Amino acid sequence: MQPKINIRNKRARFEYELLEQYNAGIVLGGTEIKSIRLGKAQITESFCEFSEQGELFIVNMQVDEYSHGSHYNHKPKALRKLLLQKRELKKLHREVKNSGLTIVPLQLYISDKGIAKLNIALAKGKKLYDKREALKERDTKKDLDRIKKSFNS
Repeated sequence: MQPKINIRNKRARFEYELLEQYNAGIVLGGTEIKSIRLGKAQITESFCEFSEQGELFIVNMQVDEYSHGSHYNHKPKALRKLLLQKRELKKLHREVKNSGLTIVPLQLYISDKGIAKLNIALAKGKKLYDKREALKERDTKKDLDRIKKSFNS
């Protein structure tokens, strides 16, 4: 049994307000999927953009080279095509073009069938005061949990 691979983009929820989420497949080569199955990938600094043909690509996704690969190994930061249904692609393209929203990856995982999937979200950038508010809420929640724990003990 293979361990669960679940690579998250923790900064996405802090930096952006997430509007809609989608699951997309990724076009990968042999050494890329092997490297992802070993957990050697990062999506923290990556984002998605459309090509001139209307295809969606993930940019800046780091997939480390496979350790047992030969000279046929992949490039670590290559563009990788995302697979979505045509109507979803059209909707995303329209939203990005008209309202200036961005598409950010949230989670890279291996499905039950052994296929690499990427959870992406249509997102709107947060302002600085929104980020401060999120930090303040997190701190108060920690304090409340600490008080509840000491009260129950």
